[in-house]
This record gives sequence, C-alpha cells and structure tokens, in this order.
Amino acid sequence: MNAVQPITNASYVTDIPSGGVRGLLTRLWPTVIAYCVILAAVIAVTRLHGATDYVGPDNDDGMRLVEVRDFLAGQGWFDLMQYRLGLNGGTLMHWSRLIDLPIASLIWFFGLLVPRETAEALALGIWPVSLILPAMLAMAVAGRRIGGVAGMHISLGLTALAIYTGNRFAPGAIDHHNAQLALVATMTAMLLDPKRRGWSYAVAGVAAAIAIAIGAETTPFVAAVCLTVAVLWAWEGKDFAVAAQSFGLALAIAISILFFATVPPRLYSTVTCDNLSLGYYSLAAIGGGLLLFCAVFASGLSRPLRFAALAVVGAGVLGSAVVIAPQCLSDPLAGLDPMLIELWLRNVSEAKSIFALARSEPFDIGAFYAAGLFGIAVCIFRILQRDRMQVHLILLFLLSISWTIALVQVRGSTFSNLISILPLALLIIDIRRISNSDSENIAVALVYVVTVLAGVPAAWGLGGGLISLQRDNEAQTKASEPAKEKVCASREALAPLAGLPVGLVSAPSEMGVAILRFTQNRVLAAPYHRNQGGMLTELHIGMAEPQEAEAFLKGAGVTTLAFCPGDPQTRQLAKLKPDGLYAQLGKGNIPPYLEPLPKAAGAAVQFFRYRPATN
Repeated sequence: MNAVQPITNASYVTDIPSGGVRGLLTRLWPTVIAYCVILAAVIAVTRLHGATDYVGPDNDDGMRLVEVRDFLAGQGWFDLMQYRLGLNGGTLMHWSRLIDLPIASLIWFFGLLVPRETAEALALGIWPVSLILPAMLAMAVAGRRIGGVAGMHISLGLTALAIYTGNRFAPGAIDHHNAQLALVATMTAMLLDPKRRGWSYAVAGVAAAIAIAIGAETTPFVAAVCLTVAVLWAWEGKDFAVAAQSFGLALAIAISILFFATVPPRLYSTVTCDNLSLGYYSLAAIGGGLLLFCAVFASGLSRPLRFAALAVVGAGVLGSAVVIAPQCLSDPLAGLDPMLIELWLRNVSEAKSIFALARSEPFDIGAFYAAGLFGIAVCIFRILQRDRMQVHLILLFLLSISWTIALVQVRGSTFSNLISILPLALLIIDIRRISNSDSENIAVALVYVVTVLAGVPAAWGLGGGLISLQRDNEAQTKASEPAKEKVCASREALAPLAGLPVGLVSAPSEMGVAILRFTQNRVLAAPYHRNQGGMLTELHIGMAEPQEAEAFLKGAGVTTLAFCPGDPQTRQLAKLKPDGLYAQLGKGNIPPYLEPLPKAAGAAVQFFRYRPATN
C-alpha cells in the first residue's frame, strides 16, 4: 500500500478559474461559508414556514428540552436523573450534558431579552442549524483532500442535499444525532490527510472521544477509526509515527478529561454500555495509550514486527474489555424485557433491522441502504483497479462498518449515507471529465446524472415512494398515522391535566414526553430503555382485566390515566387482550374506579381520574 499522494494538482482541479468570486470559491473557508449561509437560509425559510411547534417531531427533541429545563432550574451538572419519569425515584438518563450545555446557554442568553418560550424557540432554532457549519466544513476538507477543488464542491453539494432532505439539522432538532454526524465527518476527513500531519490525527482523536461522550451509537465507528489508524501505523512505520502518536495521545487525554468532566463521581466504577462509563473510558484510554507507546518505541521495527506489536495491543484491549466490560461486547439492549422488545422496540422505526424494514416498509429500503451500498461498490471497483487504493481502502472500511451496523439498526444508515458521498464525489469527478471531453456523448451525460442522483438518499426514497403510490394507497394510510399520534400528544389534547393537582399519569409511552414538556406531572412511561419498570407497568395496566388493572394503578401511585384510541401501541394492546382495560375503554366500558374528565368535542384523548375503591 503506497502512501496517498496529494491530488490537488490533478488536471481536473484547474478547471475552475481563479480571480474574483470564482477565485474565492477555490478556497476552503469562503466556499464553506457560502454553502452554509445559503443552506441555512433555505432551511429556515422552508422549514419554519407553516411550523406549528418549535420543538422537533422526534420524542428525543422534546425530552432534551425537558432535561435542559431541569438543568436551567438548578438540577446539578452530574445529576442525570429524570425525576418525573418512571416509578418512584425516577429514571437515570444516559444522555450527555455536553449537548445540554450549549442549548441551555442559548436559552439563558435569549431569556435576558425575550419571554421564556420565545427564548426556547430561538435557541432550538439556532442550535441545530449552527451545526451545519462543522458538518459541512469536515465534508469540504475531506472532499478537497481526495479530489481537490472539484471534490470539495461536489462533497459540499451532496452534503447540502443530504442535510436539507433529512431532519437532523432542521430547527427544533436538538437531539445529539446532528452533532454525531458532524463528528463522524470530522474523523473521516482527518484520516484522509495525504500529508499525515499530526494535528489532523490529533483532531480525529479528540473527535472520537467527544463522539463516545455524547452517545454510544458511534462507538462501532470510533472503533473502526482507531483500527484504521493502528493498521496504517503498522503498515507505514516511521512515516506514520507522528500521526499515530498524535491520535493515541489526543484520544487518551480527551477521553480522560470528558470522563471526569461528565460522569458523576458516584458512577466512576459503574459499567454501562449505552453511554460513557468506566467501560468505554478504560478501553479508549488503554487503546490510545498502547498505540502511543508503540508509535514511540516500535515505529523503527520491521513491518512484520509492527503488526506483531499491534496484535499485542489488540489482545490487551480485548482482554481489558473481557475483564472490565464483558457485557458491552454484546447487544447493549440484550437485557431488555422480552415484553418490551415485542411491544415497543420492534415498533421503533430507527431500531428496525433491514429485515424488519423489508416487511413493514419495503419501499423505504433504498433511502437507507442504496447510497451506502453504491459507495461500497465504487470503493471495491477502485481498489481492484488500483486507483488511489489507500483512500478507497479507508473509505471502504469505514463505510462497511457503518453499513453493517445499519443492517442491524437502520439508524446507522445516516453515517453510511454521509460517508458514501466521498467515493461518489471522486467517481462524479471522473465521469464529469469524460463528459467534458466528449460533450456530445449522451450516454456519458446520462451516467453522470444517474451517479449524482445515486448519491442522494432522498432520491432513492422518492423513487420508492412513487412505486408504492403506484401499487396501492398504503402511503396515504401510513401518512395519517403519525398525525393521530401527534393529536394525542398535542398541547391542546393535554389541556385537561392543567386543572388537576400534580400527580402521576399513566399514558402510552408516545405521550410521555409531551406530558413532561407541557405539564408538571410525572409519567409512568416514555420511550426510553432505562425506564423498563415504568413502561412495563403501563403495558400491564393496558392489558390487564379492569379489576387487575386497578391493582397496578394503585401500586404505582397513579392519579390519572390517559386513554388515546388512536395511539398505535394502545390499539395493539387492545387487539392482543380483548378483555384488557384498554380494550374495554375502547368499547365504552368504564370501571367504577375511573372518573372521566371533561374533554373538548372531538378530542383524541380521554383522561380519567383514578379513584381508589374504599374498603
């Protein structure tokens, strides 16, 4: 494997004239800023027009706002409990304060100038849109490093399309997935530095540590980045020593700082697999430290001995994992109750496997998997042609890991779709050069257009949607279901709770976050795996016969029950248990211990005050 040669002097790069505006667009920062300003303006105009809520549609967006509010109200930096969620005592959340802090700071600042709700709306609009800059910058750097100025523009264009057609960077999207995408792009860009500069790999190490601290979803990708750096060092030796040293040192230091800065001291010795804890901290610190040691003392050895040293490092990291965090070597959700897996997790769209997606939403598969698969195919073809092998080997490995993860949980497709932009950018450059040399060749022009569209996941999604519409009317039915769920959890639907004393509400998990956001009540259930007790209790309440259901209501201390016939999980429970409480309420059979509360005509949800039977 030969060292990557800088390709910014390739002939196709010089086709963009210098001087004036065009000259500025050959430079990194002016180009990135121009793209970001235009993209942010388009998103703001199109997404805010007609918007009815300043919080994103995902439950995680609302839950993040609830946590930020608690933080601003005085809940401690290390206190990650959500005291209003679940059974008595609350639920320990696995999210990081690293995302809470900038959002809370924005709300606090705007709160000095405008009313609180307006301050929240401004903060929630600015934060996700501001993350467009680091994501676009990283993709521009990556594109420029592998394809020169043309690669930079194509990467920016495809990334802008991906951001606009997705919802991760839209106003109100304050979950951590947008930050994770920016970090994934940053790590990828830094690994593609043709000059092997130490600062690039130091940035990659810091980005890897931040990604782990923000959320466990990127852990497989971070592991792939670490392995890529280690293998490059073992192959190249002294030429890669500074890069490997910088990465290992930066990763070890950054993960140590973040561990002690964000993990509560009482949890230092606790191992959890869904967030930064002793498990991921120790593995990252040990791996980074051992790589640093090898890069300092073993870079002068022969290639076989370097690989032997790398094998020892790998054995050390694996041994540490077996001793410190064996549970993290398997599925983090393996301990989830079977009832929750069947009645909740299998219905979570982003947690579905490709096989589950093929059964429920077959025409959406292209949007999630086609671009990544196309990128993998392009990388393999380039490698077989011995064309810029190291660039394509790196991209192939990172793409394959992300795409494989997406096969298990569709949420991983956001990473593979993003990375696929880079090999497709190089392909588009080559096809464009051929097309320019033979401008009358319609076939080449068609291939060029098809290649561009193939790199846009939304194009695959649009194609699948059109096919679905041609076959049947299923798409319209599916489109109406989310609307019913939102009606159940709207501010208007929850208005009856405002006239009641604060208490514990038993409601479907999809309503839980909205109740936390719009009221001061506690809720049994919200769609978070750490709240197994509360979610299971709510399921048992809905499925148990009315007399048995009262025991669950009384035992949990429920004061109010919410019944939303349009909620998908409620319908599922009523169908599964025809004699259960939800099924009986759907038939109009109200047990004596439930007192219906007044509701507006046509309201989607009925609230009941629980009145324990007197003995």
